Amino acid sequence: MIRAQNLRHVYKNSSGEKVALDDLNFSIDDGEFVAIIGTNGSGKSTLAKHFNALLLPTSGKIFVDGLDTSDEKNLWRVREKVGMVFQNPDSEIVAAVVEDDVAFGLENLGIEPKKIRERVDLALDDVNMSDYKKFAPNKLSGGQKQRIAIAGVIAMRTKIIVFDEPTAMLDPQGRREILELVKRLHAQGKTIIFITHFMEEAAQAQRIFLMDGGRIIKNDTPREIFTDMREMKRLGFDVPIAAEMAERLRRKNFKLPKKILTAEELVAALKKIK
Repeated sequence: MIRAQNLRHVYKNSSGEKVALDDLNFSIDDGEFVAIIGTNGSGKSTLAKHFNALLLPTSGKIFVDGLDTSDEKNLWRVREKVGMVFQNPDSEIVAAVVEDDVAFGLENLGIEPKKIRERVDLALDDVNMSDYKKFAPNKLSGGQKQRIAIAGVIAMRTKIIVFDEPTAMLDPQGRREILELVKRLHAQGKTIIFITHFMEEAAQAQRIFLMDGGRIIKNDTPREIFTDMREMKRLGFDVPIAAEMAERLRRKNFKLPKKILTAEELVAALKKIK
């Protein structure tokens, strides 16, 4: 579904050049759920903007469903395939009424009004916001606004959804709600790319890209990445709380499996100890 070939991006300003992405090569399969983690300045958000051609490669290529994003004639076809959800929902909402905001992208594509009505209603139902369709977005909570932003992408029916730290500005309850919604979208067959600095969220993915200095330094399953705790700490990353707690209990001579990742797995393992 997505393939990067020697992808490189360089920002230029009056003080010189900064390499943001440095010779990346990777692929993401149709229907896969990939999380991208990294410290500030690692290149996560720059990479996200390449998935739907908000940025174009300085050199190298990125292909979306076979389309070269740097080819200008592919621009709109790429964006029909890739939807973006950003960190701050206030920067994405453009209309004064919820249902109008969800319809905005469809209207710009010239979709006929009857189909717009159907898609908007279905999208709002998908995010459990049907009761708020006549509300002003500024009356909603942060989590509700983010769900409206996601509804706009769902209504566009893109095959790929890129989430660029969508829970960063939300409280714990809002983060849980958005993550559950993301998991439902993945279960429906969407390709999910999820950028986050919350390790518990990254642990829900099928695969993780760990970025540092514009490079992908690890590309593996969450279980393999997070259970190498010494290496993660050395690189300056946290690990999911359950994995950290399991390691501390092992030091206290609790006989627990080595690759515990979630709270459910930790509880199940503790119950088996006699």
